[in-house]
Amino acid sequence: MTEEDALRAYARMMNCLDSSHLEPWLVDDFRYASQWVFDEIGSKAEYLEYIRPKLETIRQAGAAPWAEIGWLADRPCVVMAQGDRDNLLAVVLAEVASGKILRIDLCAVPAPQAARRTGEYPGRVDA
Repeated sequence: MTEEDALRAYARMMNCLDSSHLEPWLVDDFRYASQWVFDEIGSKAEYLEYIRPKLETIRQAGAAPWAEIGWLADRPCVVMAQGDRDNLLAVVLAEVASGKILRIDLCAVPAPQAARRTGEYPGRVDA
């Protein structure tokens, strides 16, 4: 698994609102950080406890995210938007080793507008 593969799995999870697209690729001591949240999540189990209800809340609110594969210079990323594919909110970066995802970071900096967008929305049928 490459960083790009990891980010496609993350984008698929967000576009389908289904954590099963990402879960098998996470190491047990997986780390998740968001620039909007003070505390870092420090395990796969803790992340799944966090993300599953969040995905369900998004589903119930009808505020589907748009998770698009992008590039920051020579590094892949996911460009996150909500409501409309051009309402850009964040960039997602991943760290991978030995075929598993070690870490995912949800970032305001670098700005999503700085990413080269590809128009690829893994798992999304209405893109």
